[in-house]
Amino acid sequence: SMVLGICSALAVTNKVENALAMGAGVTFVLIFSGIVISLLRAVIPNRVRIIVYMIVIAIFVAIVENVLNAFFPLIADALGPYVALIITNCIIMGRAEAFAVKNNLFHTVVDAVASGIGYSYSLLIIAAVREVLAFGTILNFRVTPEGWTNWVVMAMAPGAFFLFSVYIWITRT
Repeated sequence: SMVLGICSALAVTNKVENALAMGAGVTFVLIFSGIVISLLRAVIPNRVRIIVYMIVIAIFVAIVENVLNAFFPLIADALGPYVALIITNCIIMGRAEAFAVKNNLFHTVVDAVASGIGYSYSLLIIAAVREVLAFGTILNFRVTPEGWTNWVVMAMAPGAFFLFSVYIWITRT
């Protein structure tokens, strides 16, 4: 509901498998960057805190990117540059600045897990609807009847934007 991370929501939610990978990657980065920042919060100088956050986040994004490239090359290709853009994701930077640097390790991990689950849930809802409408499948299994006409617009960013708007409208009402 904070409308953070909208770029990846529009870009990678045309297939459920992409949304799962992005959600897992963002959750991983949220948890482990939160842990490091929470543990180092007493020694991070205020003047360089944003740079420190970016470096810590970049380390964990590199891990996600390397794991995807090594074990899931098709998904890595589908996600393209959006995995590397996790570094600039407002959700992660926002949780680092607003929570991890101010709270203990336990509360930071709980916050990171909850934020990651919420982000992943949103991506999966949008991806499930888009994949069915755009391709007639869920995880590459046909779920629509023979003769289904694919809605091409749902495979593109405008379809995601429309569904994202409807999703926000429904969740806020």
